[in-house]
Amino acid sequence: MEYVYAPWREKFVRGKKGTGCFLCYAAKHPEKDGENHVLLRGEHTFIILNAFPYNYGHVLIAPYRHVGKLEELRPEERAEMLELASLFISKIKKMEKPPRGFNLGLNIGKVAGAGVPDHLHLHVVPRWEGDTNFFTILGETRVVSFDPEQVYRELKEMLKK
Repeated sequence: MEYVYAPWREKFVRGKKGTGCFLCYAAKHPEKDGENHVLLRGEHTFIILNAFPYNYGHVLIAPYRHVGKLEELRPEERAEMLELASLFISKIKKMEKPPRGFNLGLNIGKVAGAGVPDHLHLHVVPRWEGDTNFFTILGETRVVSFDPEQVYRELKEMLKK
């Protein structure tokens, strides 16, 4: 059997589980946007790079308020989440080798797979032809070949344009 080493996952598996909500922390500390990988702030919501991505450019869009149910979002929060998703998609489509599709999703509740069930967030996952391979299908393992810090810098710059 061969092993694939994914050092960035070790923090997730073995690391201390923080107290409190990482999305609330990021929302309340704009002075730490670089450290928290916040890419863009709207009036009601913000875009943050997913620390454990499925693919290059996997981001989360979350309201500043700590709310876990779709029906509890205010209309302006729901609207802005989709507006920021649309903005992000339009910008990333201008890459040299743009994604060919996107997955957008909400995992509402722990049984639905929500890693942070009490703070709703929209996943935006860019997809390229052939980005699913045998690791994902057979081994339930995802291999990503990019540095999250570099991805943050690239996406941050992209959103400025």
